[in-house]
Amino acid sequence: MAHGDAGRSSGRNFTGRNFTGACHCGAVRFAAEIDLASARRCNCSFCRMRGAVAVTAGLEDFAIVKGEEALALYTFGTGTAKHYFCRHCGIYTHHQRRSDPRELGINAACLDGVSPFDFAEVPVTDGVAHRSDTGIYRIFGVLRFERGPD
Repeated sequence: MAHGDAGRSSGRNFTGRNFTGACHCGAVRFAAEIDLASARRCNCSFCRMRGAVAVTAGLEDFAIVKGEEALALYTFGTGTAKHYFCRHCGIYTHHQRRSDPRELGINAACLDGVSPFDFAEVPVTDGVAHRSDTGIYRIFGVLRFERGPD
């Protein structure tokens, strides 16, 4: 997957761990350095329907290790964000962000050993009034998860 050769995400002090992951059917496999503390969702029209928790990786910290040919691409609106999914099982694996095209949002549910239910709180960014349009980064809300009694 040609994601370009942009620099590390936003010049931040990135403290990631190495993860592997896959789509549901296993046709697509990837490896990435990911910061789990970066978990978030978005309220834009697409993310609202997709419902995935995304974690951050820099472009240079992500590699498709199997099944690049199984990936399909979806874009909408400005076309800046590039959403990838498996053309066999339909699972969204990752996207190149509109807010910072040097970053990828990785579907946390695709990471080996990680579940979206591992995150007690997930900030929801305002993708309707997107910072690329307004110049303002805003948290729209917070999703909370609490396990029920066994």
